Amino acid sequence: MTQTTFLLIVFSLVISGGLSFFQYYYKAKSKSNLNLLLAFLRFLSLFGFFLLLINPMISRNTFEIIKPTLSIVVDNSASIKDLNADEKAIEIYKAFSSNKELQEKFQIQSSRFDSDFQLSNTFNFKGTQTNLDVIPKALKNLNKNGAYPTVLITDGNQTSGNDYVFGFDLGNKVFPVVLGDTTKVFDLKINQLNVNKYAFYKNKFPVEVFLEYSGDKNVLADFSISQGNSVFSKQKISFSPTRKTAIVNVLLSADKIGSQVFQARITSNEKEKNTLNNAKKFAVEILDQKTNIAIVSAINHPDIGALKRAIESNAQRKVTVVKPKEIKSLIYYDVLILYQPTSVFKIIFEENKRAQINSFIITGNHTDFSFLNQQQSNFEFKMSNQKEDYLAALNSQFNLFAMDNIGFENLPPLENSYGKIKSKGDIAVLLSSKIRNIETNAPLLAFADNQGKRSAYLLGENIWKWRMQSHIEAMSFEKFDVFMDKIIQYLASHDAKKSLVVNHESFYNSGDAIVITAQYFNKNYEFDEKAHLTISLQNAKTKQTKAYDLLKSTNAYKVNLDGLEAGEYNFKVEELNTKTTYSSHIEILDFDIEKQFVNPDINKLSQLASQTHGTMYYPNQINALMKSLLADNSYQTIQKSNTTRSPLIDWIWLLILISISLASEWFIRKYNGLL
Repeated sequence: MTQTTFLLIVFSLVISGGLSFFQYYYKAKSKSNLNLLLAFLRFLSLFGFFLLLINPMISRNTFEIIKPTLSIVVDNSASIKDLNADEKAIEIYKAFSSNKELQEKFQIQSSRFDSDFQLSNTFNFKGTQTNLDVIPKALKNLNKNGAYPTVLITDGNQTSGNDYVFGFDLGNKVFPVVLGDTTKVFDLKINQLNVNKYAFYKNKFPVEVFLEYSGDKNVLADFSISQGNSVFSKQKISFSPTRKTAIVNVLLSADKIGSQVFQARITSNEKEKNTLNNAKKFAVEILDQKTNIAIVSAINHPDIGALKRAIESNAQRKVTVVKPKEIKSLIYYDVLILYQPTSVFKIIFEENKRAQINSFIITGNHTDFSFLNQQQSNFEFKMSNQKEDYLAALNSQFNLFAMDNIGFENLPPLENSYGKIKSKGDIAVLLSSKIRNIETNAPLLAFADNQGKRSAYLLGENIWKWRMQSHIEAMSFEKFDVFMDKIIQYLASHDAKKSLVVNHESFYNSGDAIVITAQYFNKNYEFDEKAHLTISLQNAKTKQTKAYDLLKSTNAYKVNLDGLEAGEYNFKVEELNTKTTYSSHIEILDFDIEKQFVNPDINKLSQLASQTHGTMYYPNQINALMKSLLADNSYQTIQKSNTTRSPLIDWIWLLILISISLASEWFIRKYNGLL
């Protein structure tokens, strides 16, 4: 409270007392106790009123002790249990979390991870994936201020995510505690297998297999690829103490149409501790046709390369880039991508009127919109010579096909001529355009279907920036490539519209996310939000049947089937109101990635410790780690002072006091006939 405020309060006391005295005692005929009471009530009213005007504030200082955070992160994946280290992990965690000296110096933060990260002090070691890359991001969000050491209790074996070694903050030390037996044992392992998901009938498809050996003597191993009782490839592979790895490349024939499951296996005469990593199943979808796409452009632009790479990420697609005057015939193509058409495209448009090939028109700063108005009837363009940047806004009501939001609102703007775009006919808009934050009510990406001929329009160039931004955010081109693949799939399809559309893979690996999506459309081909979709699965071997409801999301219905055992399943999706059905089958391959390890990854954990200026420890060294943390003076407790200012008297209570005193004074005067 300041000196000025104190003087004002004293002055208010004097004024309130003086006025009360003047009214009830000065020249009063009677100096009774009644007058004294009335004077006191008037004094309270006046003094309370002056306090409301002055509003005196008082300051309070409080002190807060802030301890540095010690983050203890435990690997909760199934590989810890498979390495017989689950009990040791819990023992180490309890040793840290219950240490009194550590509790006095640090705020202990307990957490666990497998495929994801969560704060927890309980562990079941049932995680089906190990993603150490989620740890640094989660810890950074939890501990935004100050330095925090991390005790990482793990085997270091990662099965998903980006390389974790360079993901941790270099300013925060990481102390890995290695779980599992570090003694090197004899082990042959299929470390990685690369194969395309799709191949084409009567063609050959490549299989690349990375083999790994752990041991200290020369070994001759047998490697084979088989399907059922048929062996397609078999060869001898030699390993030695100096030759620990081998790469095998095999070409297999695609002789059967449909989903084909193969098994790669490596064996030897030596006894192994873990034989689960000796075999790996893989599946290939054999297709009887390939989609040929032509990108027709008269100019060079980065968009063309980005489109080609995105489309060809699906092995079912083959892209040819040609100039308008070089294309000889359209009969070889299933989809035409016409990039920024001008008058030189006239022969292409005229030929396509006869061929009726579905097209994808992309406009930009080099497009001749007057020519385009003459060649198509879906849009009318009235464009100026001025350039403009257009941002994307997703239309959640789009229902031609299932499309996930890849973060369209955060993608860089596309550049196009400024003007008016008028839709003509039935147009389905996936993305509308915005100029800065102003809606233009004009399409950015739209689709049309005129008597079976499908067309797509992207009204802006520089889509290559979208692909790059998608990679920056997700560390992968996959989301953008899937987005582009769905557009091509829509254009490459000539099927009549179906009321029930179901999307699923032909095969899944055990432990992967198994999600089936479906869309149901009414008679007007509008997405029906009131549909009731169910799915029933029958194990082809055991005949056991399970049923689930599909839950509605933004523009589709979804069901998550995680946890199904390996095997073949026949399933049927049914809309209960109309009895519309869709039947197919899926296969879950028996592959548990968490059972592939026999030793912890000491090299990676040692590299992580060195990278963050920490130290790697073994379970028998945790006392040394505790002493090191306690002796480290870079982690200090901070005393923080907080000053708060608050009113001396709450104004609500002051108003109540004034009201009571005034009311009491009035009633007393009324009762005694002084009014």
